[in-house]
Amino acid sequence: MIPVDAFSVHPAEDGPRARPDVAIVESITEAIARCAIANEGYFCDLDAVVGDGDFGYSLARGFEAVLAEWERIDRTSAAAFLRRLAVIVTSRMGGTSGPIWGTAFLRAASAADSNADSNGGSLDGGTAVAMLRAAIAGIQLRGGAQLGDKTLLDALIPVADEVERRVADGDDFARTLEAAAVVAREAAESTAALRAKRGRASYTGERSVGSVDAGAIAVAVLLEDLAARRSAGNAGTTPDSEAIQ
Repeated sequence: MIPVDAFSVHPAEDGPRARPDVAIVESITEAIARCAIANEGYFCDLDAVVGDGDFGYSLARGFEAVLAEWERIDRTSAAAFLRRLAVIVTSRMGGTSGPIWGTAFLRAASAADSNADSNGGSLDGGTAVAMLRAAIAGIQLRGGAQLGDKTLLDALIPVADEVERRVADGDDFARTLEAAAVVAREAAESTAALRAKRGRASYTGERSVGSVDAGAIAVAVLLEDLAARRSAGNAGTTPDSEAIQ
């Protein structure tokens, strides 16, 4: 994995200071992008066990395109930022990853938009949960996958459940992120016991049992990287512990 001190997440230098919700989404997106690029080979190797081996390549090219357009992405709101991300990754990520990740960003944008006025430009825990749930619903609709089908949803759904529990309990951002990373890793590793029902891996039948799902592991790696950055204090504009409650 990329070292947590390898770079600092930072906002765009041009224009006025970003709204709090934009700054949060912006910093998390950049961290995810750079982690996905750094782990391109690892994700490809995982995918090659029972898939076509291009998962890491697709993610990396999509997020490279995001970083290439970084300074030109609309920052008038978190929703506007996420909608532009959706367009970029849909057009630049290959295979099924583009439509799936693009749909996730688009649905998250809609959830952010519906909560923006009531929150005064902040991003609270309830909105974060709503964004996660909306992204999951979009992925399910786009790919037809459900929990247990051996996809990234087998990590992402437990993560959303954990985040919702932590928000309800009043945990701060740092502890919620750390807990989500632990849950994601456990859930991703447990996909080894599942038989793939979606994607190219499903063609291998019982041979898919015994290997982890690359998408689920990617969710775990990305969250672990975010949690490590937050813990090390290297997340730049990632919010303080009190920013998402």
